[in-house]
This record gives sequence, structure tokens and C-alpha cells, in this order.
Amino acid sequence: MKPAHVRVRTVDPDTPLGERFADGLGYPLRGAALPTLVGLALVHYVGLLPLALGLLGSLLVWGATWRYAAECMLHTANGFADPPDVGLGDSDRAAWGLTVVHVVAAAFCVAMPFYSPILFAPTLLAVALVLPAIDMALAFDGSLLLALNPLHWGEIIRRFGWTYLIPVGINVAVGILAVLASLVSASLPRLLSLPLFAFAYGYLIVLGFHLMGAMIHRRHEHFGLTPEAEVLVEALGKNDDQRLLDHVRELAAHDPMAATRLLVPRLQDREAPAELHQAYRDLLRRQNLTDALLVHGQIRIAALMANNESRKALGMVQDCTAIDPDFLPDDPGNAGALAEVAARSGMRRMALRLCRGWLARWPRDGRAPAVALLAARELEAEGQAMEAAVLLGRVAGAWTDHPQHGELLARIQQLHSGTRA
Repeated sequence: MKPAHVRVRTVDPDTPLGERFADGLGYPLRGAALPTLVGLALVHYVGLLPLALGLLGSLLVWGATWRYAAECMLHTANGFADPPDVGLGDSDRAAWGLTVVHVVAAAFCVAMPFYSPILFAPTLLAVALVLPAIDMALAFDGSLLLALNPLHWGEIIRRFGWTYLIPVGINVAVGILAVLASLVSASLPRLLSLPLFAFAYGYLIVLGFHLMGAMIHRRHEHFGLTPEAEVLVEALGKNDDQRLLDHVRELAAHDPMAATRLLVPRLQDREAPAELHQAYRDLLRRQNLTDALLVHGQIRIAALMANNESRKALGMVQDCTAIDPDFLPDDPGNAGALAEVAARSGMRRMALRLCRGWLARWPRDGRAPAVALLAARELEAEGQAMEAAVLLGRVAGAWTDHPQHGELLARIQQLHSGTRA
């Protein structure tokens, strides 16, 4: 019996951090994370037991919470998109280290107002600043001695730069929630407030650790980390895909059309590797099937743009342009975005060709003024200010009621002033 094909959702390390943050807001609420947080929130009822038993039970639950959060950080740092199942990994030592550190930090912040109210705010800020560095060190190394080393904190903060403030902000949110919980709990029944705030704490803790894992994943080379997700995906898919590629190459020697047909079903899967796409294009070229090459290019560009791989999509545009100089992505949004990528990359001719093609194909699209302004900027850089002014004048005349009409006129005036000077 043929085993089922296993799918592993992964994340590209180059995914923008803003996108990771937006997606991360739902991370604690999907997969294994949601039932885990609900279960832990309910288990917090052990805190209602008599003093010693309740305290011990609560510490055990917090230890389990930080253990799972540590697993989420490691899982994310290794490139996995979804939360891990409960019980994965071996983070018991890290869990107890995290529990001790956070309990001590919380007790210190609570005691500070009684000792010196003036020092409370600086203490809270200092704790929020150093806790992410301690958390990351404990999750990865499990060494409390290393985690408490100020030199190690400084090295972690230096590696991340301003992005380090993201988990700091989440720590501040946890602190605010703690204050809110102490104020609101008095007006709510204990049976309701205990799991409610425990779930909220758990959500923020898992979110914070997930985002720290995302930050590490983006800079995995600096930490000497090889993301396990990439290795696992390769192990799961490489053998089948490699066998297919080898078979295609062998068949192509005497029947390139049959080899081409053999690749089609696999390429219909958006997760097909780039090597198979390249083999398909090589076979189409051998058979002079230029129309098929352009159709595949359109499909491939759309898929790459959907996966936020704009540079690879731009490379595909270049490949298709070599076949047909008038080639243009068939989606105006993708064509405009690729023109901007080309401009940022210093590919001025490509940016201009995309802009001109865009304006010729979609002159009534509301994004025309923005595309025209981009084209004018690139034309001016090429020393063609008058041509830029003419292009903008044509678009301005067609879009007199557009919000960017004034910007078009102002830019035309600047260009005319520059040429007169």
C-alpha cells in the first residue's frame, strides 16, 4: 500500500516580519495550540485548592505553559508554520527555568512599589527588556547560568536590533493584563475569572514565544541553526520528486513530449519544486513550444507572487520577455507590483517596459496614475524628462477626477521647470 503523502506547512525565512506578526496573532488559536491553551486554562482551577496544594499546582501549570511556549518557539524557529503537538521535544529543563525566572521577575515587580514606588516603572521596563533574551537563551540552551549572563543578553539584543522590541511589547502587555486581572478579578466570580485570565495569559505567552521564534528563523544563520522544516520537507518530498526528475530526463532523450506530459500532474501542485518547473520549461524550449512557455510563465508568476516571491517572479518575467518582448503578467496588480520591484532593484528598463505595457493594456484601471508616476520617475532618471511629462500629461487628461490628479499636475510642472533650467 502506498503511504499517504505528508504535508508539512513551512514558512520562508525571508517572509517580512510584519506579515509574520499579522499571521502570528492567530497562531495561538489554531492547530494544537488552541486545545492546549484551553486545557491549561481549565487546569488552573487547581489554584482553588488549599494554600500549599494550590500554590504547588499553579506552579506546575505555569511550568507546563512555558514548556509548551518554549516548544512553540523552537518549532517556529525551525521554520514550521503550525503549532507543535503537545509533548513534542524535550524542554522540561527549559520549562522549569522559565517558570523560576518569570515567577521571580513577577514577585520582584510586585514587591518594588512597597520598597520604592519611584523605582517601580524603571524596574518593570528593565524586566520587560531582558526577559525575551533570557527566554530565548533558556529555550535553546536550557542553561540558567548562560541565560542570566548580561553579556549574553547584549549579544542577543544586538543581533535582533529594533525587532527585539516586539517581544518586549508583548511582555508589557502581559504586565498590563496582570494589573487588569488583579483589578477585575475582585468584581468577577473566581470560577470565571481564573480560567478567563489564565487563557489570556497563555495566549500572550505563546504569541510572544512564537514571534521570538519567527525572529530567530529570519536570522537562523547567525545562530548556527539549520531549520528542521526544510530538512523534513526535503526528506518527505525529495525522493519522489528526484525519481520523477530522473525519469523525465531519461525519457526526454527519445520522447520529449511524453516527458513533458509526465511532469504536468506534479506541476499542478503549487508546492512542486523549482527544479521540476525548470525541467518543464527546458522541455518546452526543446520542442519550440513558445506559446506553452508563455502560458506556464503566466501561471508560475501568479503562483510566485501569491507566495510573496516577487524576485523569482521577476526572473520569470525576464525569461518570458526574451521569448516575447511584449509579454506582460496578465494580472494588473502583479504587473504593477513587479514594476515596483524592478525599479527598487535598479532594473530601470524592465520597470519602464512593465509600466508602459501596463498603461497600454489597462488605461482605465484606477491604478494608472500611480503606474504613470513610477514610469515618469524612471524616465527622468534615464534623462527623458520631456517624455515623462508627456506621459503624465496624457494620464492626467484621462483622470481629471482621480485623487492623484493634483500630484500628476505638480509632477508635470516640476519636470517642465527642470527642463527649462
